[in-house]
Amino acid sequence: MFAKSWRFILPVLFIASCGDKTEVKVADVKPMLSKEEAGKPVTGDWLVYHELSDPEQLNPLTSSDAVSSEIGGFMFEALLTRDPRTLEIKPYIAEARPEISQDKLTYTFKIRKDARFQDGRPLTGEDVLFSVKAVKCPFVNAPFLRVYFNSLVDAELLDPYTIRFITKEPYFRNESVLGGITLLPRHHYDPANLLQRVTVKALAQDPAKLPPEAKQFGENFNKNYNRNPLGSGPYKFNGWKTGSELELIRHRDYWGNGKEGIDQPRLDRLKFRFVNNMDAALNRMKSGSLDYIEALQPVQAVRGTSSNRFNQEFRKYEYYSPSYTYLGWNNEHPIFRDKKVRQAMTYFTDRKLIVKSVLFGLGEVVDSHIYLFRPEYDKSLVGYPYDPLKASALLAEAGWKDTDGDGVLDKMIDGKKTPLRFEIKVNSGNALRKSVALVLLDELKKHGIAASVRELDWTIFLNDVKNHTFDAVVLGWGMPTDEPDAYQVWHSSQAANKGSNAISYKNSRVDEILETYRREFDAHKRVEMYKEFQQILHEEQPYTFLFVRKQVSVVHRRFQDVEIFPAGLRPIDWWVPARNQKFASALTPQ
Repeated sequence: MFAKSWRFILPVLFIASCGDKTEVKVADVKPMLSKEEAGKPVTGDWLVYHELSDPEQLNPLTSSDAVSSEIGGFMFEALLTRDPRTLEIKPYIAEARPEISQDKLTYTFKIRKDARFQDGRPLTGEDVLFSVKAVKCPFVNAPFLRVYFNSLVDAELLDPYTIRFITKEPYFRNESVLGGITLLPRHHYDPANLLQRVTVKALAQDPAKLPPEAKQFGENFNKNYNRNPLGSGPYKFNGWKTGSELELIRHRDYWGNGKEGIDQPRLDRLKFRFVNNMDAALNRMKSGSLDYIEALQPVQAVRGTSSNRFNQEFRKYEYYSPSYTYLGWNNEHPIFRDKKVRQAMTYFTDRKLIVKSVLFGLGEVVDSHIYLFRPEYDKSLVGYPYDPLKASALLAEAGWKDTDGDGVLDKMIDGKKTPLRFEIKVNSGNALRKSVALVLLDELKKHGIAASVRELDWTIFLNDVKNHTFDAVVLGWGMPTDEPDAYQVWHSSQAANKGSNAISYKNSRVDEILETYRREFDAHKRVEMYKEFQQILHEEQPYTFLFVRKQVSVVHRRFQDVEIFPAGLRPIDWWVPARNQKFASALTPQ
C-alpha cells in the first residue's frame, strides 16, 4: 500500500543498507555490452514488466496502491520533481522552484509554456488550478492524498501561466506537497467544467455549503476515469486486459523530447504483465516472456537464479528498500482494543526467525515506521524479543483463560463470551506475507489462540482494508528518507472515510504531536517530537513492526543504463542497442 513511483515528489523512497552507510550490490557478471560498445541511447524495443496484480485503477487521485502509482509515474507529471541522485527538489512543469513569501504562507509557481498533454492540448494554469480543486474536493475519493493539503485554503491564477497558492498555516513540506500535485487536463477530467464556479477557498470549507456541481463532479470523477488516463508524461495508455496485461506506448510527440532536465523515454512499449504467483513469474522470465521482476521472493534470489545460464541472460540488483512490512491489528476489534493483547502478539512473533527462514537473511527486524538512518529514528527503542512466556503472562493479566476446556482462551467482552480467535488477511500471490502469517499461527496454536490465514485477490483485499473489515492484516508501507510526515497513517482523523489509518488507531497525544510537528520548521524540535511519538507507538503496539527487506530485482541484460538510485531502479532511463533489440521489427507506436 505504499506509493513507489520514481517520478513524483511526494512519495520519494530511498534505497539504503542495514549498516552505517548505503550499500548497493550488483551481481558480479559482465553485461551483454560494455557502455562503450553500446554507444549512444537509441529508441526502440519493449520492456515486459512483471506485476503481482492489476492496479486498483488508473485514476491518479483515487488510487492508493503501489501498482497504480508505478504505472501512473510514466503518464503523469507535476510542477516539481527530485533529482534522482541527490533527491534535491528541482522544477519540472514549473519553470523554477516557487517564490515563497517570508511568512511561508504563499507559494507562487510559474508554469513553462511548452508543456502539452498527450492529446496535444497545452498544459496551462487552468489545468493546474483544476488539479488542485480535484484534490481538495471532499467528494473525490482521495482522503489519503487530501490530508497533505489541509493547510491549503486558496489558489488563484495571476495570469494563464502563473498560479499562487495560499495556506492558512506554515507546513514545513508545503513546497514539495504543492509542487507534487499530479497535473490533470481539465478538458478530459471535467469536460462539463463543473468546478469552474467552485473556488479552492470554498472547497477548503464546509462541504455542506458547496454547490451541487461539486458533488456531481466528485461522483463523475470517481466513477468514470479509472481506465482512461490522460496526462502529460512520456507514455500513453494503450489498453488493459484485466488479469493479463496493461500496455503503455511511447508518446512520439512528447513535449519534453530532447529538453534538458526532462526524462527522455527510449523504449517503444511498456507491457505490465500480471502474474500473481512468483514461481510462475520466474518461469515466465526464464522462458523469455518477462524482462523485469522488481522483487524476487527470497528463496528465488538465493536458490532459483544462480545458474550460469540465468546470469548470462539476466542481471540481479540487490539493495535494502526503505519500506517495512507489518502486522496490523484492528484496534476497534473487541480482541485488539486491549494493548496488552497487541503487545502479546508481538512477543509471540519470532521476527528474527522470520528474517532468517522466510527472508533467507535478506532483511532486518525494525521497531518503527521511521527510516533507520533518519535523525527522527529513536535509537533508544528496545525491540520486543520473541518471548512466548511473557506473551502468555500478558494475556493472563488481561483476563484471558480457557474457561470451557476447549483449548482456546476466552474472555467476557462487552457482556459476551469471546474466544481468542481471529483471522489474518493477506493478498493472494504474496507468498512472503502468507509465510509471515503462518509462522505466527504455528506459535499461537501452542498457547490456546485460534488464528487462521485468508488470502484475497488484491482489489478485494484492499477494499477490506479501506473499509476496516478485517481482524488483522499483513501489509507494507514506504519509509520516506526525507523528512517524514506520518499524519496520513497515524492521525485519528484518517481512520474515517477510507483513510490510511485502516487499523483505527486513536491517541490524543499522538494527534497533538502530528499536528504540531507539521507547523514546526526547526528540525531539531521535530526530531524530539517524533521520538516521543515512537515511544507511544512502541508502548501501544498498534502494529507489530516486522522487517525491512533486502530487495533483489532482475533485469534482462540487453537493457542499458540500469542503475540503482536512492529511490530505486528507473526504467524510464533504460534503452536497448539496436543490435540487441528483441522487438526491433515491431511497428512504431502512434
